[in-house]
Amino acid sequence: MKIISTNIANPRTIRWNGKQVITGIYKTPVQNPVFLTKNDVRGDEVTDRKYHGGEFKACYLFSSNQYPYWKKLYPHLDWHWGMFGENLTVDGLDETKIHIGDVYKIGDALVQITQPREPCFKLGVRFGSQKILKQFIDHGYSGTYVRTLEEGHVRTGDKVELVNQANNSLSIFELNRELFAKNKNKKRLQLVVNNDALPLKKREQLNAFLK
Repeated sequence: MKIISTNIANPRTIRWNGKQVITGIYKTPVQNPVFLTKNDVRGDEVTDRKYHGGEFKACYLFSSNQYPYWKKLYPHLDWHWGMFGENLTVDGLDETKIHIGDVYKIGDALVQITQPREPCFKLGVRFGSQKILKQFIDHGYSGTYVRTLEEGHVRTGDKVELVNQANNSLSIFELNRELFAKNKNKKRLQLVVNNDALPLKKREQLNAFLK
C-alpha cells in the first residue's frame, strides 16, 4: 500500500434541516507533509469532536481503488482525492485484508487499525444526495479509522507497511457488515468485543448482542 494523497480541510458552513452546520468533510490535497497527532491530523478541521477525531479516529484512510466505482455513480461531481473526507488516500487499501488491531508504519508515524467509517448526513451533503449513505453501507468498502501510536509526518509516496497483525480479529469489511446486519453473527462479534483497538463504547454496544 502507498499514500497517493494527503488531504486536509478548512471549515465550511453548510445548511442541514434549516440550520447552519460547520464541517470538515470538504478535504482537498496538500503538497506538504501532514502530521498525525494522537487526536487528529494537525491543521485539519475537526468540528464535531463527539463523532470525529479523538484517540480512535485520529486519522481516516480511504482507498483510491474505490474511486472508479463511485465516479460511475456520481459522474457529475468535480472529482479529486479527499472526496470522502479522508486524510490519507491509499493505493491498495483493501478492507477485507486489514484487521481491527493491526499496526502499520506510515511515514514517520505508527498507527493501529480501529474501526470502519459509519457515514453521516455530511457525506450526503458532500455528494448532493443522502442516498449515498445506504449505497456506502451496502457497498461495504468503508475505509478505516486509525489511532496514532507514535506521532509523525506522512507524505505522498510513503508506504503503508504492516508491523504487527492482530490475532483472531475481524477485518474492517467484516466488522462493517456486522455493524449494520439485522441478524448479527455472535461468533464474529466475540472476536472484537475484547479487542482494545476498538473503542470501549463500540465494544459495549456489540457485547449487548451476545447476551
